[in-house]
Amino acid sequence: MTRAEHGISRKDISDNALKVLYRLNSAGFDAYLVGGCVRDLMMGLHPKDFDVVTNATPDEVKDLFKNCRLIGRRFRLAHVVFGREIIEVATFRGHHQSAPEDKSKKSAEVLGKQNQEGQILRDNVFGSIEEDAERRDFTVNAMYYRVTDYTVTDFANGMQAIQNKRLELIGDPETRYREDPVRMLRAVRFAAKLEMEISPTSADAIHEHGNLLSNIPPARLFEEVIKLFISGQGLKTFELMQEYDLIQPLFPQLAPLLVDPESRETQFIKQMLINTDNRINTGQRVTPAFMYAAMLWYPIEEHCQKLMDEAGLNHFDAFNIAVNDVLHRQIQRIMIPKRFTTTMREIWLLQLRLPKRFGRRAYQMLEHARFRAAYDFLLIRGQIEGGTLLELADWWTEFQEVSADKRKRMLVKLREAEGSPARRPRRRQKSKKPSAS
Repeated sequence: MTRAEHGISRKDISDNALKVLYRLNSAGFDAYLVGGCVRDLMMGLHPKDFDVVTNATPDEVKDLFKNCRLIGRRFRLAHVVFGREIIEVATFRGHHQSAPEDKSKKSAEVLGKQNQEGQILRDNVFGSIEEDAERRDFTVNAMYYRVTDYTVTDFANGMQAIQNKRLELIGDPETRYREDPVRMLRAVRFAAKLEMEISPTSADAIHEHGNLLSNIPPARLFEEVIKLFISGQGLKTFELMQEYDLIQPLFPQLAPLLVDPESRETQFIKQMLINTDNRINTGQRVTPAFMYAAMLWYPIEEHCQKLMDEAGLNHFDAFNIAVNDVLHRQIQRIMIPKRFTTTMREIWLLQLRLPKRFGRRAYQMLEHARFRAAYDFLLIRGQIEGGTLLELADWWTEFQEVSADKRKRMLVKLREAEGSPARRPRRRQKSKKPSAS
């Protein structure tokens, strides 16, 4: 497709991506923009990332750019770093038939490897642009933009798929999902983001092979789940994941609580995602810790109650044990970094402290670094469960907004309502007079 046919302008392309393309071309290599950035530009969207593909090997790319680092073992990639922006550069992938690993070879020498279920464990076999296009996941992602003549090469009728609003895998769905089960997550994410329908053949295979996600390393799933729910279309993505039974392999402790679409657990997750989508789409910051805290809140409550009933523990001890147990089980599936689990724990523990407002506690709570996140969490709980939780959330909403005098009156009123005795003023100790001696 020529410039007039596809409508992509260099003004909409990252300057840093253009620098990478021009330098690769100047060095005698072929280089293209590929995948989601080309797809989004053709749909009138604004890509977040720009990926480049080339016939240069990762080492050759590194030789051209001082600001380049090579990453990955499973997929060897070059990252060209421009401050906060990273341009990912991949070498054309080729086809390979995985053979039994030769024990005499070092692991670094094995370029392509699959396990018995067909999952690709290592994929550093390089090939031509035609082979690379066949290795792409969806037809809408197999379009290549060349800056030398401003053309787009569409290998798999991606433009037609955009017009038909249909998301379709390239190749046999069962084989492609077995090669990389994360493609199932990408399918629902793209369907939500692009407002497309997953083709019947691609969709049916998701129902059959969702369990293969248990083969994906937990560290990789952490990044993929963030893309699913912190993208601005979290609610839509969640509903598709429920439709395709993809919650169970990611959140096995939460999935049994979501069987009833009207349950408080389901409504709580949906309200959290509505709020998250609104924040993202209005340019506000969000943290994965809040999302994960919400996903695991009711499994913690359920486990806490079980410990109290069966082990006779008090609520505080049972709650702390439940937090540790649920987190331990979850990180077997998704490796949540400690910087986020620390925040999650604080949000959860503050749910126990927010009802305790007497004396200086209310003021101290306002100064807590995680108060705002804990308050937002409580607010969603109150909206879903109502009753005393909603009253508590409303109290904190008012307490934050009123004057210092009104806050004092609110605390006095609260003490009187709960029948607590008024605090006695401290008696000032008389200073002892120095003895005459």
